[in-house]
Amino acid sequence: MTAMVPRLFLDHFHPTSLIAEDAEDADGLGGFLIGFMSPAYPDEAYIHFVGVRPDLRRGGLARELYERFFELARAHGRVRVRAITGPANTASIRYHTAMGFTVRGPVPDRDGPGQDRMEFERSLDVGGAA
Repeated sequence: MTAMVPRLFLDHFHPTSLIAEDAEDADGLGGFLIGFMSPAYPDEAYIHFVGVRPDLRRGGLARELYERFFELARAHGRVRVRAITGPANTASIRYHTAMGFTVRGPVPDRDGPGQDRMEFERSLDVGGAA
């Protein structure tokens, strides 16, 4: 996973990234969400990477991380959240659709030649729930 989450994300975006601890596990990590408030687009937030330990999947932990991130984004005055994934990641596409994201793509060469991506966008109601 280190290739997907370089240390710079943890160094610079830890105030807007989330960790879910599991007190019942010796390692303690249940899941995480790496996200940030876009410095280029002041009304947007971006989710870079989310992971939930396999034995904790389908229990609502990812949804909880996303909802907490949406709250952070609203608190920073953001009105939309974006994310991307590869076209082959059908589980991610289904999950984001179920979470209320619109999906666009595949966008050819989005991350360079031959690097097509699916783009996700979810609007936030800054005054309350999405």
